Amino acid sequence: MTCQLDKQFIEQTISFHGHSCPGLAIGIRTAELAIQELKITPDSSIVCVVETDMCAVDGIQFLTGCTFGKGNLVHKDFGKAGFTFFDRRADKGFRAVFLDDAIKDLPDPDGLSGREARIFHIMGADISDLFDVKAIALPPVRPARILQSITCQECGEKVMESRLRRFDGKELCIPCFMGYEQKI
Repeated sequence: MTCQLDKQFIEQTISFHGHSCPGLAIGIRTAELAIQELKITPDSSIVCVVETDMCAVDGIQFLTGCTFGKGNLVHKDFGKAGFTFFDRRADKGFRAVFLDDAIKDLPDPDGLSGREARIFHIMGADISDLFDVKAIALPPVRPARILQSITCQECGEKVMESRLRRFDGKELCIPCFMGYEQKI
């Protein structure tokens, strides 16, 4: 079934991202799936873990309200088109993986470029044909914690204590640590 989101929301999402592309279309459809499955509202306690940093993340962020700043959008750099959503209040969620085969070897609609054709197919496909979806019963990440900020003894900038490195008796931020130790 064609994307059920209001066309105005889709246009606003494209504007937020800066252009229309297949990656953004994947994010729009992923967000649509999350909205349908978890009944997302502005006061939901949803957390989303994205396994990629591709354009899809902008669509998810804009349409679900999950953001890095609020700590309910988490990036795990696995290089996969995998997206996990979990409602902490309802204790339910799912992981959806985009099925690349869903848009492979499809005939191009007349007059559309390959890129436009992929967007057309993603936005028009039945959502169940686009994703492998599996229910999950446990939160994919712990709730965010507020940690102490400590001054790096090299550059003098504040750094979250969980990102601090200790080297040669000094407490260092990661960039300063990397200046000393190149093994990370």
